[in-house]
Amino acid sequence: MLPSPSPSSAHWLSLVGSIWLQTINGPNADFPVYSSQLKDLKQISQVQLNFLAFASDAGKLFGWFSGVAALHLPLWLVAFVGASFGLVGYGVQYLFLDSPSLRYWHLFLLTSLAGNGICWINTVCYLLCIRNFGGRSRVAVSLATSYLGLSAKVYTSLASSIPGLANTSATKAYLLLNAVVPMLVTVVVAPSLRVVELVTTTAAAASTDAAFLVMFAITLATGACAVVGSIGSTSSSGLSSREHMVSLGVLLATPILIPLGLRVRESLNKIWETKRENRIHDLGADDIVAIDIPDAAAESVKEGDIADAAENMKPREEVGGLQLLRRLDFWLYFFSYMFSGTLGLVFLNNLGQIAESRLLAQTSTLVSLSSSFGFFGRLLPSFMDYYSAKSGYSISRTGSMASLMAPMAGAFFLLLNPSNFFLYLSTAVIGTCTGAITSVAVSATTELFGTENFGVNHNVVVSNIPVGSLCFGYFAAYLYQRGAAAGGGGGGHRCIGAACYHETFVLWGAMCAVGTLLCSVLYARSRSFAGRLPAAAGGAVRTSLLGRLANLVSRRWW
Repeated sequence: MLPSPSPSSAHWLSLVGSIWLQTINGPNADFPVYSSQLKDLKQISQVQLNFLAFASDAGKLFGWFSGVAALHLPLWLVAFVGASFGLVGYGVQYLFLDSPSLRYWHLFLLTSLAGNGICWINTVCYLLCIRNFGGRSRVAVSLATSYLGLSAKVYTSLASSIPGLANTSATKAYLLLNAVVPMLVTVVVAPSLRVVELVTTTAAAASTDAAFLVMFAITLATGACAVVGSIGSTSSSGLSSREHMVSLGVLLATPILIPLGLRVRESLNKIWETKRENRIHDLGADDIVAIDIPDAAAESVKEGDIADAAENMKPREEVGGLQLLRRLDFWLYFFSYMFSGTLGLVFLNNLGQIAESRLLAQTSTLVSLSSSFGFFGRLLPSFMDYYSAKSGYSISRTGSMASLMAPMAGAFFLLLNPSNFFLYLSTAVIGTCTGAITSVAVSATTELFGTENFGVNHNVVVSNIPVGSLCFGYFAAYLYQRGAAAGGGGGGHRCIGAACYHETFVLWGAMCAVGTLLCSVLYARSRSFAGRLPAAAGGAVRTSLLGRLANLVSRRWW
């Protein structure tokens, strides 16, 4: 007999839980909003402020601990560990921010702890999507990670719409939200954070396609709401911050309707199956044999063809541990990511100071804009994966990354123009490309090195983020500080004018161009196996499965 239908509602419930976790798992993304105020409050230099931005990324150096923990602990417990790190890291800063006993090195260590907590929650979300959605894992991963791009938008909206927070300092408001919100959401979604055995059936596949289409519609509406709110915040005719937060909250809650709807459908199907079994029970023995034969045939196909196809869908080789560091492909991947996605994150971390140097009054508007477009950037790979899979082919992740780096390099050079229009335009482009690259990179890791050691492998790959953050961020802070010391239009420790970041943007644009070249080389090396096998294998499964069933049924009945 065939296995029982897959509990698709449980799979989708885990995806909804991952989406909500990703939505709030970027508390460090709101750092540019309060960074200038924090610098004045603690009387630190621009270089020291840059090291605080780096501190959050430095936590990723030890992110591989979360991958090891995920091999031995329940995923819900791994998520709680990550949320606890954030609660302590940001919570202690909130409680003692005004106290002189909270020194600079305390801030650094606490921010690093909170940054490491982000890795733990990310690992849980990635593993849930990969293990619970099988051949559709790329689409699920891209969908979930797209919501990480909304984190800054969500936190800025909460800070401006909650009455008690609106009347306090920006620094304390954001530190409180960063500490409390991830823990509250983790408590809510913890029951859904489990791996559910995936059994593929025709009915389940049809339900999955319909559910993905509904999810795409919800996600697009959510992104549109975020963009409209970001742009509308610059005008007095837009929605109030509280009204916008309510509408955004409703859209973020809407995905729960998908597993609920599927659960109702499953219940109805069970009732129908029970009635069908009662009718079969009244049939004769000959009829029962005739009914059971297709099931036996399907079981034979399942054990044979699907096993062969699963073998074909594996990457060129499963790589893990120290083997990873001996591969040229790893280092090409590591540095191309550092010169593109990481560089974009460094730019976003410096948005507060960039906006200040250009005398922009509302830094939160620029941060919200980058967050909203980063959301669409992260969502783009999900669309492409879904429709390419429907067409029977797969898109190479390394090729996708290379194609995203070129416009990003151009956007850095556009920033050399002092016009605020080009600042907004480049921020949108860099936010979109950075979001897409970080989303694609999750699947690129499995494409290049396999899934068995993914939890450790990807955290080793993203260790490029603190390395790049330190190098590129320190260079930007040093040039900014030099400009401030030379007069810079503002005097003191502030630098005013487009020249403050002129050399920085030239370097960043050049490095992003180098990253494009490295990723193109990686694509040339991996295109013989990357992006091809899953689609081919999937096609083999469909053809063989349907063909053999047709032959068996034909021989039986005709």
